[in-house]
Amino acid sequence: MSQSSRRYASQVRDEQARRTRRAIVTAARELFLAQGYAATTIDAIAQAARVSRRTVFNAVGGKVVLLKLALEWAIVGDDEPIALADRPAIKAIAAEPEPRRALELWVHTVVDIAARVAPISEVLYAAADVDPAAAQLVTDAAQQRMSGATAFVRYLASLDGLATDVTEQQAADVCWAIMDGHLYHLLVTQHGWTPAAFTRWLADSLAATLLRR
Repeated sequence: MSQSSRRYASQVRDEQARRTRRAIVTAARELFLAQGYAATTIDAIAQAARVSRRTVFNAVGGKVVLLKLALEWAIVGDDEPIALADRPAIKAIAAEPEPRRALELWVHTVVDIAARVAPISEVLYAAADVDPAAAQLVTDAAQQRMSGATAFVRYLASLDGLATDVTEQQAADVCWAIMDGHLYHLLVTQHGWTPAAFTRWLADSLAATLLRR
């Protein structure tokens, strides 16, 4: 077999493995949302994904790994191996020189992510009550949000955009809390706000709180 043939065969295997993994994680996510983390079994996930129980473990792992991947894929919107910081939406924020516009871009990105993440986040918080590994996922996610919030606030500060009576830490705390997705769940999912109305309100509220007047 030639080198090009081996390379092609390897690419085919990799793509097959990726499709299998995607099917398993998608099945797990749908079951987590439909019946909860505790009630979802590996056997049920395997059946929904049309694979064996062994394949679930070999291709992905146990339930907490499936929950972690479901959350991570919801955050970025797909299973491409591209970090959130390298996504076009985040790069657009970092390239915007006007503080108010940068904030608006950030809010749009946060709301887009919240729309995808809010459902699985509810599963994650419930899972944390029964599974220490899931509780660690909650802690890790909070730390990652704080890193993202801090980076964004530092960018606003570099543009001389922060209000004089707001510290960088206070601004980062506010952004961190907003990024949780729970506020989106409360106002959009439970109380029927449209995503557009929520986005406008959030941008205006954060501008009034965080930006230099």
